[in-house]
Amino acid sequence: MEMRVSKFIAQAGITSRRKAEKLILQGKIKVNGKVVKELTAQVVPEKDKVEYNGKIIKIEEKLVYVMLYKPRGYLTASSDKYHRPLAKELVQVLGKRLFPVGRLDLDSEGLLLMTNDGDLTYKLTHPKFECEKEYFVETYNPIKDNVNAILQGIPSDEGRLKAESFERVSPKKIKIVLKEGRKREIRRMLGYLGYKVRRLKRIREGPVSLGDLKPGQYRFLTKKEIARLKKEGGNVRTR
Repeated sequence: MEMRVSKFIAQAGITSRRKAEKLILQGKIKVNGKVVKELTAQVVPEKDKVEYNGKIIKIEEKLVYVMLYKPRGYLTASSDKYHRPLAKELVQVLGKRLFPVGRLDLDSEGLLLMTNDGDLTYKLTHPKFECEKEYFVETYNPIKDNVNAILQGIPSDEGRLKAESFERVSPKKIKIVLKEGRKREIRRMLGYLGYKVRRLKRIREGPVSLGDLKPGQYRFLTKKEIARLKKEGGNVRTR
């Protein structure tokens, strides 16, 4: 059965589908010894030979899905020139190379999904699928009515930053739901309105929640959670 080269690369656990498309456009992928640069290029997994960095890529038979409570002070990057702690070092799954689903910045904590399922990663991170991500936020100063502006959008160099919804928890605590999750989006929105974030914790992604996990702990997702992520991950109504 044919599939796009980008999908094949993602299912092989090399990188996400979006990044796989960039590798193709950069001419870094070969199929049967020839460089391919068309995103529509197809391969037959059982027949064609796909190469990246001189190595043949193969689809892993077993897909792994993990939920990690990323502590503050850990990066979601695959490497760091300053040798800061990496979230991936907290998850040890023998023989598997797992990638974070999206990002959670150094000073933030909470739910971080990790998997070698490139298709699911694509669905949960691409803006067009509008997968909800919910955050608990604590500020240093009391939150006033001007916070309503995050629903209309906050101006930035890359367009308006916008929250899908929010819920007040206490004078200095709020829950915010996003559907895009741009870099440091919540901190930038609240900073524009005069609030400094003391704590930012992701508590839900799509239909799965952090639950009772403690910082640094992780667990494998259940079959039911995996099925719900695949089915509902890009279309979850705000609670």
